[in-house]
Amino acid sequence: MIVFLAALFALILGYLIYGKIVEKVFCINEKAVTPAIAKQDNVDFMVLPKWRVFLIQFLNIAGLGPVFGAILGALYGPVALIWIVLGSIFAGGVHDYMAGMISVRHEGKSLVPLVEKYLGSKIKILFLIFMVFFLALLGSVFAMSPAQMLSNLTQTPFIWWIVIIFGYYFLATLLPIDKIIGKLYPIFALLLIVVSVAMIVVLFVSGDTFYPQLTFSNQHPKGLPIFPLMFVTIACGAVSGFHATQSPLMARCLANEKQGRSIFYGAMITEGVVALIWATLGIAFYQGSEGLNQVITQSGPGGVVSGVANGYLGSIGGMLAVLSVVLLSITSGDTAFRSARLTIGDYWQKENTSLKKRLSISVVVLSAGIALSFFDLTTIWVYFGWTNQLLATITLWMATFYLHREHKFYWLTLLPAGFMTSVCTTYIMYDKIGFNLPLDLSAIVGAIVALLLVLTFVFIHRKK
Repeated sequence: MIVFLAALFALILGYLIYGKIVEKVFCINEKAVTPAIAKQDNVDFMVLPKWRVFLIQFLNIAGLGPVFGAILGALYGPVALIWIVLGSIFAGGVHDYMAGMISVRHEGKSLVPLVEKYLGSKIKILFLIFMVFFLALLGSVFAMSPAQMLSNLTQTPFIWWIVIIFGYYFLATLLPIDKIIGKLYPIFALLLIVVSVAMIVVLFVSGDTFYPQLTFSNQHPKGLPIFPLMFVTIACGAVSGFHATQSPLMARCLANEKQGRSIFYGAMITEGVVALIWATLGIAFYQGSEGLNQVITQSGPGGVVSGVANGYLGSIGGMLAVLSVVLLSITSGDTAFRSARLTIGDYWQKENTSLKKRLSISVVVLSAGIALSFFDLTTIWVYFGWTNQLLATITLWMATFYLHREHKFYWLTLLPAGFMTSVCTTYIMYDKIGFNLPLDLSAIVGAIVALLLVLTFVFIHRKK
């Protein structure tokens, strides 16, 4: 219990203290005209109330990560809490804030033109293809998981739910942001927060041991290494490249730059709290990694969600908990496709006010997502994990170049960029989807690549 409260307190302090440092380094201009005002089109660019933008941002970035990722990360034991806390404060919060605020400073542009501007035009086409594929892949993941959960819950065919979910995606991708996303997402976000808080309160009252084996050594039942696997498994609850595709959506709805810290950094910290709760619930309810692993092996993270929710909240509360996770996934899926539409639109410099133009792009990205939905979810998730963290790494490097060009303290993003470079390089060297090298050798290669990039950046730019 004390460990959980300490981690929660650290996240809150991170927002109050480090969040202000990040804001100060970025140097906001409260008198600047934001894209929501300068480019208002009543489709993607429009001013929305601050509280509404915060809840939409939180729901957009959350996805399954702070629930499924945290549950899978909990297999490593309480050490997962360290990454959730430190990752959210020093990497994820910084990543999301920079992605959102740099977009605000550049007319609400999506990630592709920002990467082109600060990392060079040579990678523009390659990065565009990577981004669209990544978003279609992610949208498919966020359709398949809730479709399977709803199929199990209602005893209806899986394909029916896929059709229904993609039908909804089609509407949410096309319609102005205040029609569906602006009205429903704040409600869904509050549902997730209320359910998560309710379950952790029940855990406090129940008297169950929070962490039966309170040690920060590796407790994974299969002996999988903490580095780099845990840092890829727990993404949305610590740092996630997907967030960089979502922050520009809300960058188009801010009334003032001063709102950036609470919306971008604050939503990431809130997601860290949700991840902290679900990692703790998984360990406490199943009394350690062994019990948790048995349920995951039999029915996946979705089975853990159902088991914990029904155990702590009863059948009705459990149904609400499962529903909140389903909505969490679906709503992140549709904003993934919306972000893909905006990314292609920015590249082709097409205005999004035309329904015909929005429709033509949406059909392409949704067709790709439907095709990916017929692949094995486990295989897709493995590739998604690494590409997601690679995107976070690229975004942090982009932010580092931005800060340097603006003559600001670029170490704020350079250090997490270097660390995530090491994580991604080690992972692709070690894992079976990559080069399948020994862990020690992979870690050495990862450290060397990260160190060389950091030193090269510092040397070249100090010389300039």
